[in-house]
Amino acid sequence: VPFLVKDLENLEGFPTTYGSRAYQNVSKEIKDEVHIQRLKSAGAIAIGKTNTPELGLVPFTDNEVFGTTRNPWNLERTPGGSSGGSAAALASGMISMATASDGGGSIRIPACYTGLFGFKPSYGRVPIGPRETDYWLDTVCYGPLTRSVRDAAIMLDVMAGPAAIDRNSLPAIDYSYRDHLEDPIPRLRIAFNRTLGVTRVQSDVMREVEAAVDTFRSMGHEVEENDDRIPEIGGYWRKIGAFNHLSQQWSKYAQEGNRFGAIASAAFPYGFRTDAEDFSHFVQIRQTLISWTAEIFSSYDLLLTPTLPTEAFQAEGPAPTTLDGKRFSPIAFTYPFNFTGHPAASVRAGFTDSGLPCGLQIVGPRHRDD
Repeated sequence: VPFLVKDLENLEGFPTTYGSRAYQNVSKEIKDEVHIQRLKSAGAIAIGKTNTPELGLVPFTDNEVFGTTRNPWNLERTPGGSSGGSAAALASGMISMATASDGGGSIRIPACYTGLFGFKPSYGRVPIGPRETDYWLDTVCYGPLTRSVRDAAIMLDVMAGPAAIDRNSLPAIDYSYRDHLEDPIPRLRIAFNRTLGVTRVQSDVMREVEAAVDTFRSMGHEVEENDDRIPEIGGYWRKIGAFNHLSQQWSKYAQEGNRFGAIASAAFPYGFRTDAEDFSHFVQIRQTLISWTAEIFSSYDLLLTPTLPTEAFQAEGPAPTTLDGKRFSPIAFTYPFNFTGHPAASVRAGFTDSGLPCGLQIVGPRHRDD
């Protein structure tokens, strides 16, 4: 089976540009990352790389090296980011399998905008590496982005499992996701939260999400409305995330900072302005989120939310900041579960009035990728 690799991941024989002019002409020996090695060993054939926003920093796919990636459902719209190139290739039928990564929604966002199945596994389920610097913020996950749940299960069976190169990789489990796809599901207790108390949702998106939630009821599961309000962590995420990226890119930035493009250059100043007080607030809010999810999953088997509040926006960006004339957060549903480490998927819920896909996010208990 041929497959494509996101250009934030290392594939032998291809440059890793990170969508940045700073790496466009870098010549060095590149070795496959662990999950790429495993896919190849299982018989998959890597045929190229997919586009990504610079350093994966924004939820749309546009950079100064390869330009704008567009949504096959509407070429004026974005396929999302940062795994937007992989999503566009899959949704257009160009390929049946592509790798993706998710540090704040970068698998689930493009899955939602292009009608795919995107799965962010538990943190550490798929190993990351070898890398020159450590992902110390502990939010990034590698996972499948596919046109079907079955394809995702096949990919995860191959990619998952411990690796000595990754300090966070989880122990092996004696379980095949593919083999158990058709197993009967017991009656589940499910919580449905419409906004998490931190954003607004486009009306036709909510209509489709509500219909998708009703599907669980029709299957015999118990679904309860949940109106908990989580802390809004987006501002701290931007600062701490920028500091994380700046620390990873410091050698390159110190030598050739002017070669980074507009996206990185806009993000890095947040890193310079981050201080101990910011970090203190961030880790406190992160722990609040972890405690909240622990409470949720002590009572429920699954948590449902919209994947994103809107349909896909303009291909060149930027992401919208207002909805119906009021401010909102465009990706508020995805990044909380990067901070908590829970497995989370986006499945197509339906279509908006414009004929664009929208998604339902399904979040599972800790380490329950099954």
